[in-house]
Amino acid sequence: MIDTHCHLTFAQFAGRVDQVLADAQLAGVHGAITVGTTPADCLQAQDLASRYDNVWCSAGQHPLSADEPREWAIIKKVAQHPRCVAWGELGLDNHYDDPPRSTQDSLLQEQLAFIESCAADGLDKPIIVHCRDAIDDLLAVFGAAPFEPARYVFHCFTGSPDDARKVLDFGAFISFTGVVTFTNAKEVAEAAKLVPADRIMVETDSPFLSPEPVRNIRPNEPKHIVHIARFLAELRNVDPLDFEHQLDANAQRFFSLTQRHTV
Repeated sequence: MIDTHCHLTFAQFAGRVDQVLADAQLAGVHGAITVGTTPADCLQAQDLASRYDNVWCSAGQHPLSADEPREWAIIKKVAQHPRCVAWGELGLDNHYDDPPRSTQDSLLQEQLAFIESCAADGLDKPIIVHCRDAIDDLLAVFGAAPFEPARYVFHCFTGSPDDARKVLDFGAFISFTGVVTFTNAKEVAEAAKLVPADRIMVETDSPFLSPEPVRNIRPNEPKHIVHIARFLAELRNVDPLDFEHQLDANAQRFFSLTQRHTV
């Protein structure tokens, strides 16, 4: 399996990435995308992707980092690296008041314009979306942007079935974390039943959101993605192995993980 969204650069993994990846492989998780959140974080993610054959990275600035410096030259440098497979994560977060929404809006518009200019130079990559309580806001922005809807993935989906229908009608992918396994997240589980087989992905978002049955284990790690996949297979009443193969195929297609990259 491939963990399509984790944060191996975060402090919880300092000095132990070797062990985390080894444990993941023992669990059957043979690849991970470590997602950038700031220019400095993107550089660290690129370094990990350069050092490990089964790690890829992304390049972008998180909405909760909207008040930090916007160093697009650094983000472009990371995006040019052959192990960088996506832009982001980017988006909007209405759960927190800081940074203010106006600052997040400014970053989002600036970042999308930057990505458009990079695409014109041949850096055409899919986009990892951070969306917290902002489905309608983001779909309006993306609807006016020049990118194909199928180039977006709404990561860590925590919305309702109605929210999922909006994202699917738009044409984007949806990715689920351990939240879908929580007993208090029934709406998320209902939403997961709606996503077509060729537009669903899974992720840990580690070090956060450990899934059941390891919810009390901290930090979360890429090896735990197997629990999310098995839960979803049972929820959707499909064969677990077939579902895992579908998830891998979706990730490989969306992120253009060619055979040369695939472990």
